[in-house]
Amino acid sequence: MKIVLAPHSGFCFGVKRATNMAFDAVAEADCTLCSLGPIIHSPQLVARLEEKGVTVVDQVEGLVDGSVILRSHGVRAEELAAIRQRGLTVIDATCPFVKKAQEHAALLSREGYDLLLVGEREHPEVQGILSYAAGGKGQVFVVADRAAAAALPLLGRLGVVAQTTQSPENLRQIVEVCIDKCKELRVFNTICDATAVRQDEARRLAGEVEVMLVVGGYNSANTRRLAQVCLEVQPRTHHIETAAEIDPGWFVGIASVGVTAGASTPRWIIDEVMAAVAAAAK
Repeated sequence: MKIVLAPHSGFCFGVKRATNMAFDAVAEADCTLCSLGPIIHSPQLVARLEEKGVTVVDQVEGLVDGSVILRSHGVRAEELAAIRQRGLTVIDATCPFVKKAQEHAALLSREGYDLLLVGEREHPEVQGILSYAAGGKGQVFVVADRAAAAALPLLGRLGVVAQTTQSPENLRQIVEVCIDKCKELRVFNTICDATAVRQDEARRLAGEVEVMLVVGGYNSANTRRLAQVCLEVQPRTHHIETAAEIDPGWFVGIASVGVTAGASTPRWIIDEVMAAVAAAAK
């Protein structure tokens, strides 16, 4: 059985940077270390950091004296202000691409645009970006797809930004709808290039193999989107977190398997999946 791993699988730049910063902080720590929310959306990596002394805290009120690591998805503006007010040492592991989306949202808000954020409303990255638009004169909308955009009211000046892990095609479709919803439209394409590359590779690979595996946390938006992209091309697509979830029955009578992984998936998990697929093929 042929097993093909997509070239760009696993950590993207922002996640790798955040992970390195977290482990470096552990190595140099002379005080208590906390992270406000999980560093990245990989339960397995977060567990490793917890073993080394990094406590995950969900609310600013739960932080103790010492250093706090800001997750790769960023935090809300008011959370950052509260952290600094408490005098805690900040290790800012926010992805630079997420920061750019926050800055664009703040700019549009200051300039009086209504803001449209393309993304998943409850995702921590989206909540963070929204917080930087607070206080502006315009309205703020979050839409996930073309249908939601079509339900928007008629607007004057509309500014658009996107969750960094959104599909470029989804953003394009929503912008097409927005052209007829306003008199002035300003769009910042804040989708990370790594997202588009991974989705393109996954779509192509899914069309070339008989079974497709997408590896990554179930709480990872970009991994779930990879699975959706693959499923549209290859019905025999399986989203798994670890090798333990693999069913050897998936590969009976199969000649080729494709594997890709979300941007928050550690390399060791990918390697374990590849080894488990190879073992199932024997």
